[in-house]
Amino acid sequence: MVIGGCVLAGVDPAWARPPTPAVALTDQPTDQPSLITAAAAQQARDRVLKLAKSYLPAEIRASAWNALRSSRGDEAIAEWLAPGGGFEAAVQRMRTTQSRNRAFCERVLRTHTMEFSPQVRAAADRAVKGTDVDRVAFVKSGYAEAQQRDRAARAADVQRRQEVAAKDRDFVRTIAERDPGENVRVAAQWALRPGTTDADVTEFFGYGWVTGATLDLEGHRMRVADAEVLRHSTLTRLIEQAVAAEQALQNSADTAKARAEAERAWRTVADHADTARKAWLAEQAAAMAQADSWKAIAAAAKESSDELWKNITAPAEANQGSWAKEQSEAAETAGFWKDMFDRAQDSQKRVKG
Repeated sequence: MVIGGCVLAGVDPAWARPPTPAVALTDQPTDQPSLITAAAAQQARDRVLKLAKSYLPAEIRASAWNALRSSRGDEAIAEWLAPGGGFEAAVQRMRTTQSRNRAFCERVLRTHTMEFSPQVRAAADRAVKGTDVDRVAFVKSGYAEAQQRDRAARAADVQRRQEVAAKDRDFVRTIAERDPGENVRVAAQWALRPGTTDADVTEFFGYGWVTGATLDLEGHRMRVADAEVLRHSTLTRLIEQAVAAEQALQNSADTAKARAEAERAWRTVADHADTARKAWLAEQAAAMAQADSWKAIAAAAKESSDELWKNITAPAEANQGSWAKEQSEAAETAGFWKDMFDRAQDSQKRVKG
């Protein structure tokens, strides 16, 4: 769905749903090169669909939907994934000042609650709904000014002033040293930097923690998307080369040389798939560590009677769910690359004879 020029994450327009293949792959058991080509093409389309329905920046989502709706089918998908294609163009658009400013304002709106940061929340909401000039002003000074107003209000509110116990500081120190998220560690380190007060630790619980966590999740999603786009583009190219090498074997005058080239081409496909599989297994492990960490934090927040911990309870549960989903998707994608590896090895054995 497109609203105000932006494609909403998680919405699947009818025109973007992948078409049902006219003939099921299992109906063509004897044409192995066609099977592996079709499987790779379908997974590439599925990957673009995931990106279109993801929580990545709007520039990528909109561009992915455009590739999916193209009448050129798999050709358009391959072009979008290829170096210099639609994905890379969308990433470049993300890097414009206007896009970065909007992303910052939207992130602040997501990570600062009305209960803890009413002034920041209101200012961010105005910036998101406003013009590019409004967002520039918020990024340059509006955010910092609103933070100061919120901090002053919290300091003046004696009844709601939150005391920071030594155990809370110790916990933040542990987060600064051991949390699996780099941005969370940085946020915790900032809260404990020399010269800080209880207000800094309180703000870490209020918004610094979840802001760092959001940056870690966004960074993870962008990084794996970028890597997987390149892997799929490379897979398409390597399979095309292997299929061509296998076809050349049928009419080659030098059968031994042609057979060796075909074997080498399919081995290259297998090596690429195996490398991708191992990379996704590592991503699965990293996502599991994040999910486990946030599960423990959510449990600690629920058990604590400390008012300070109430700010992180809901975000911790949400982050646990998000990372659990990333873990599941990593396992599923690793399974695809294992299938590609097996198919490529079978093809290598077939041409060897």
